[in-house]
Amino acid sequence: MTYSTSESGKLFERAQKVLVEGVSSGSRGPLNYKPYPPYMREGKGARIWDVDGNEYIDWQLSFGCLPLGHAHPKIVEVVQSAVEGGTHFATALEVEVETAELMVNLLPNVDKVRFANTGTEACMTGVRIARGITGKRKVLKFEGHYHGWYDGLLVSSNPQIPSTLGHPNDPVRIADSSGLTPGSWEDTLVCVWNDEDAIERALAAHGHEIACVVTEAVMSNMGVIPPKPGYLKHVQELCRAHDVLFYLDETVTGFRVAPGGAMELYDLQPDIVTYGKALGQGFPVAAIAGPDHIMESIEHGKVLHFGSHNAPRLGLYATKTMLEEMTRDDNAGFKKIEAIGNEMTSRLNEVARTVNKNRMVVQSVGSMFHPVFTDREEITNYRDFCADVDLGMYRKFAAHLRENGIFMTGNTILHNLSCTEHTSQDIEDTVNAVGNALEDI
Repeated sequence: MTYSTSESGKLFERAQKVLVEGVSSGSRGPLNYKPYPPYMREGKGARIWDVDGNEYIDWQLSFGCLPLGHAHPKIVEVVQSAVEGGTHFATALEVEVETAELMVNLLPNVDKVRFANTGTEACMTGVRIARGITGKRKVLKFEGHYHGWYDGLLVSSNPQIPSTLGHPNDPVRIADSSGLTPGSWEDTLVCVWNDEDAIERALAAHGHEIACVVTEAVMSNMGVIPPKPGYLKHVQELCRAHDVLFYLDETVTGFRVAPGGAMELYDLQPDIVTYGKALGQGFPVAAIAGPDHIMESIEHGKVLHFGSHNAPRLGLYATKTMLEEMTRDDNAGFKKIEAIGNEMTSRLNEVARTVNKNRMVVQSVGSMFHPVFTDREEITNYRDFCADVDLGMYRKFAAHLRENGIFMTGNTILHNLSCTEHTSQDIEDTVNAVGNALEDI
């Protein structure tokens, strides 16, 4: 059957009259899906269907929000039951306590959590906590790391022309958006990631005025770039030595790379850690977490964190159910998504070597994986990505796959993921489609 998206095209015409770019987030629109995006109607398991009836194997999974896949029967059951009792009260909840207990039991170095709605909100609070506790104002972030759309961290997150990045010893801070005042990020320092010498120099020069170093555990806004062995441990040790808080942003890796997230995977003890995406299993749920001596800072509004929609009732029922399902039978859910991610990485690299036309390399950490088109054998940091990754080739590749029933992210700088509902046949079908795509493009 010929692939058609005519109904999506009609919707796009209507949407442009009432929605900016025809969508509600730029990454979903014509920036990444030309000439217009497919509009989705339904999802179940590891599959999604658009308004034209096209069926796709889904490897984007709501940018990592769905470790159990779409419409998991247990999630459907618990949310249908819960909604009969109301949607949201903005009061203390029993399910809030139960979910927090599950999280604290899973997460090393965490005594308490505070629920929020999005990863961006959690990051804003994490930075405010660091400044409130230390009395220091500056924050150090890394090139290529994305911590949401908070003004203070919205610098040096998007791919740029390499010549604009400055010397690696003194990276140019590049604003990611119009509308940012100089004051909003004048206290934000930028450092090259995965480079021990760079972070040592930065903390030696500025440690006395830095409240926290904030880092993703895995660089996830440039495909998938793992930390070098021991690198995050070294950053943590340097933070301790310079009396700087170590803030680990697990918006992407939390409840995905291990039951205890990257803290468990890399044996870390961050002062502050934040979560989003997978935590809510498709609902907007995020969290700030840490040991008691850190989390007590937000008691009684000393460091302010409020929110009418914090701890959303229906979302927490989904979160609690997701945690129970993923940890059942000795963490079988986590083991399964890791195994699928590892197999996808191995098989896709194998087919790329076989075709040997496009120099595709797949990098991964557990259930997170992503193909990049490059002459390098490995991408290790933001500067590698900016200089040597062919985003146009990925765009053609992803479009070809969509036409053949495989939905890898259309966003050229993000990544793909596995869920518990992917099957061996899904892997086979995807590998075959990738081989055909590499031949054709």
